[in-house]
Amino acid sequence: MEVINEKAILAGVNLGQEEDFDYSMEELANLTKACNVEVVGVITQNMQRVNPSHYIGTGKVQELLALIAEKDANLVIFNDELSPSQIRNLEKDLDCKVIDRTVLILDIFAERAKTREAQLQVQVAELQYMLPRLIGLGASLGRQSGGVGTRNKGAGEKKLELDRRRIEEKIHILNKELETLVAQRKIQRKLRRKNEIPVVSLVGYTNAGKSTTMNAMLEIFMPESEKHVFEKDMLFATLETSVRKIQLPENKSFLLTDTVGFVSKLPHHLVKAFRSTLEEVAESDLLIHVVDFSNPEYRKMIDITNKTLEDIGVKGIPMIYAYNKADQTDLDIPLVMGDTIYLSAKQKMGVHELTDMLKSHLFANYVDCKLLIPYDKGHIVSYLNEVAHVKATSYEENGTLLVVSCKESDAEKFKQYKVR
Repeated sequence: MEVINEKAILAGVNLGQEEDFDYSMEELANLTKACNVEVVGVITQNMQRVNPSHYIGTGKVQELLALIAEKDANLVIFNDELSPSQIRNLEKDLDCKVIDRTVLILDIFAERAKTREAQLQVQVAELQYMLPRLIGLGASLGRQSGGVGTRNKGAGEKKLELDRRRIEEKIHILNKELETLVAQRKIQRKLRRKNEIPVVSLVGYTNAGKSTTMNAMLEIFMPESEKHVFEKDMLFATLETSVRKIQLPENKSFLLTDTVGFVSKLPHHLVKAFRSTLEEVAESDLLIHVVDFSNPEYRKMIDITNKTLEDIGVKGIPMIYAYNKADQTDLDIPLVMGDTIYLSAKQKMGVHELTDMLKSHLFANYVDCKLLIPYDKGHIVSYLNEVAHVKATSYEENGTLLVVSCKESDAEKFKQYKVR
């Protein structure tokens, strides 16, 4: 990200003694650092309700002005979404660039989006954020040069010269293109359902280790595969939804989906824009909730992830909790407790145990049976060798005798060939 020597002061308002306020501010600092911007100061205020004109109180504005001068800062980042008039008033009084948490996250998403679908989703979210702010931001853009918070002025300065109608038209065009991509994704999902391949989705907070977990499974069970997903120790390293087929021994396989990570106060524009991508999660047979167990705030991360899943309509899907990075704690791993596992995806400690947990959920409907398949029905033997676990094969007078572990539906389909 191209940054012009940005030094930021973070500003937050604790409304009614929010329980998660300190964590939220710490996370804002991490988001800022993810944009390669230096945090040089933090200012907070306890209030019952925000100041409609400046968000913070007038006394705090003067305090902030002094801190900007002291730290030689050129950017103030607020922990909550600001109204157009609040941005305009703050920039006028502070004489420097002011952005909010939403712009910061949009900026990161715009930088990291690689696929066409992700890029379109971010552009739509950016434009929808800018739309009500056209009047409020118009006058203040003069002093805003490059750096964090102006990336979305690509949906910014250029777009602000357009009127509201033309921006709405642009949103409409982008949404039409997105609809085409979403339709293609739905066709792919329908095909998977037809093939009866179970779908498992990795969900969790950003940087919990979802992509590392997927890559660990690929390396163990599909060592020849070159379809590894991007992983890095950073917020929102992965925005794309990646689907990989994991082929297990015994002719069992499932599709593993890696999804975008969550964060507290994820902008509603982004949640709405990425809803089509997150639909993958809603149609899963099983969820693996990956948790960064080494983070002291991991319980808050679990709550935020579960709340976000609920908000996008993901309910009633069985869930396994994978407490990742447990090698950085004093726990003896891997440790399995019911539907919870403590592991280290990076060290590949516990990945086999996690897979066994998946199998117990996904293949619980498998049954053992003996089938005597007539020799003129060789295609059935070929089919079962491909999709079932054939434990034994013998050639009898009347046909091929198979001892198999297979899906209930297949056992029912070939019940006429069953022998005791």
